[in-house]
Amino acid sequence: MSPEQIGFALLYLGLFLLIGKWVRMHSTWMQNLFLPASVIGGFLALLLGPEVLGKILQNFTGEESFWATGILTSEIIEVWSALPGLMINIVFATLFIGTVLPNLKRVWNIGGPQLAFGWTLGWGQYVIGLLLAMLILVPFYDMPPFIGALIEVGFEGGHGTAAGLQSTFEELGFPEAYDIAVGLATVGILSGVVVGIVLINWGVRKNKTQMITDVKGLSPTQKAGIVEVEERGEGSKQTVRPESIDTFTFHFTIVGLAIFVGYIILQGITWLEAALFGSDFMTYIPLFPLAMIGGLIVQIFISKFDTSKLVDRNTITSIQGFSLDILIASAIATVSISVIGEYLVPFLILALFGIAWNLFGFFVFGPRMMSDYWFERAIGDFGQSTGVTATGLMLMRVADPEMKSPAAEGFGYKQLVFEPFLGGGLVTALSAPLIFIWGPWPFLIFSILMLIIGMAAGLFYFGKRKLEQ
Repeated sequence: MSPEQIGFALLYLGLFLLIGKWVRMHSTWMQNLFLPASVIGGFLALLLGPEVLGKILQNFTGEESFWATGILTSEIIEVWSALPGLMINIVFATLFIGTVLPNLKRVWNIGGPQLAFGWTLGWGQYVIGLLLAMLILVPFYDMPPFIGALIEVGFEGGHGTAAGLQSTFEELGFPEAYDIAVGLATVGILSGVVVGIVLINWGVRKNKTQMITDVKGLSPTQKAGIVEVEERGEGSKQTVRPESIDTFTFHFTIVGLAIFVGYIILQGITWLEAALFGSDFMTYIPLFPLAMIGGLIVQIFISKFDTSKLVDRNTITSIQGFSLDILIASAIATVSISVIGEYLVPFLILALFGIAWNLFGFFVFGPRMMSDYWFERAIGDFGQSTGVTATGLMLMRVADPEMKSPAAEGFGYKQLVFEPFLGGGLVTALSAPLIFIWGPWPFLIFSILMLIIGMAAGLFYFGKRKLEQ
């Protein structure tokens, strides 16, 4: 494949993202669903690619025709298929760069209840998924036991985590798990937004919300995804002079350094494991969770030695957002509908039980674990546990437009402990290989223990403490 073909594929993806943004701006129902342009653009590319339009045109032009892949060439699909696995490393490497850890006592008091709630939802997805796998999917559909981990991978982790695990699924002998996981992530985003908006409307009618009395207060520009002119901030800061190096370029090198540190850690652990134990477990582990650790290490050095304050968090966030948009659009555009169709019943079982568990947790655990502003807090964690972090933030913004409740602050503090493990962290990355090597029962027992810890902390410590106050 030539460099020109790779470059054109990237430009072509940008075109679909632009079309997705245009559709969002001019489609009322997509605005009401708060669908990101990356999701819209990815779906359009999927419909116009080989999986939908291509299969239709094959009936008229033949399988060898230029139109057999729709309006996307095989080279474009090949490039796009590799993008999610690359971009997820950037997304996770940027999680801690440029951040400042707050006081631990405040993190515990404000973020603790939401951590217990999110922890319960996350580990519960493993418990539900593994039970479904052992009772239904393995004996009746001849699927591998680690298929039970895909609810958490797809829902909590999202498209990025599913894409990052693509090579892992191939190593484990069931590459179809990638398409199922991406499909679950797509269902998760859609259901998280749709069900989340329904829950907010329910909360308003039932007087469960404390910060809003209706959900009609958003302006047309807000629904279209446009920042009001008077509210537009300065954004990224120019921390270095452009004659030496552009600010964006400088920050990209910092992110690259974090990924490189993660790569060195992964290679070192893999070599050490082989030398000491003669095993190859770490070869199943993707790079992105180690890139997150690399970012944390880089941030420690920045905190100690960056006396000139050269690292700007807003610029790092822009790099993260750009990578996430590319990741989501390319992951959706290259998903295999035929694979999901082949495993449609298992796919629907995992999706429906995953959504049902999150709804159960929202109504049963939410008000009992977080007695102050429980709805505003729980809706964010419901959104993240069903869709992705951005879904949770969006739902919290709808439920608390001016961010006056402790929901957003607690959500952010929760992420510091939650993300390194669940939602695309180490546990998410290790779950499928661990289940593959050790079998499902040890991981199921461990998941049940983690679920009990989350429930006990939320119900009998944070919930009780708030009642005593």
